[in-house]
Amino acid sequence: MKIAIVDYGVGNLFSLKSSLQRIGCPGEVTSDPEAIRAAERIFLPGVGAFGDAIEKLRATGLDRVVREQAAAGKPLLGICLGMQLLFEESAEYGRYEGLGLLQGRIADLRPVVPPELKVPHMGWNSLSIRRPHPLLAGISQGSFVYFVHSFYAADCDPSQIATADYGVTIAAVVAEGNVMGCQFHPEKSGDVGLRILKNFCECDREALHAAFTGN
Repeated sequence: MKIAIVDYGVGNLFSLKSSLQRIGCPGEVTSDPEAIRAAERIFLPGVGAFGDAIEKLRATGLDRVVREQAAAGKPLLGICLGMQLLFEESAEYGRYEGLGLLQGRIADLRPVVPPELKVPHMGWNSLSIRRPHPLLAGISQGSFVYFVHSFYAADCDPSQIATADYGVTIAAVVAEGNVMGCQFHPEKSGDVGLRILKNFCECDREALHAAFTGN
């Protein structure tokens, strides 16, 4: 199976590549549109600021490639900032348009979390699984995963399949058909994260559609 890890100059790609190798699903770090088109699974990682990331995606033309492949039904998983880029817009230090593959917006955690909680939200937090999904197969309710973020996805209830509590409900895992995202870092989340990565690499397109439509 060909797996593409989209390299647009933002993100720690080594950890994700190493995790995929560990589970027997080696991925290719690439900025080549044809390599991404040839892949059967696509990862969109990312760390840093939304505006910088979306500008780099557009400058390379990879935003069009990602949208095109998502529209073709290819499984796509955004990780951390990569997940946030899937949404319609972000208010991170300005107003930026996202890829628009998921409904919702990216908002600042600071105005909504209790003052005793630090931002960024950094560390281990438990998952509350809201509905079954192939991406979470074998993941137990309350499993811990590793977060590092200062912004979160809001107004995205229809796509939330798992949440976390940080004084406010955080969309931890989102999915609409073949488009999925994790706010946390599965590649830094031990065995739970490795299982999620393996689930993504092995997921069936029809099962993803059924999970989204309820059929």
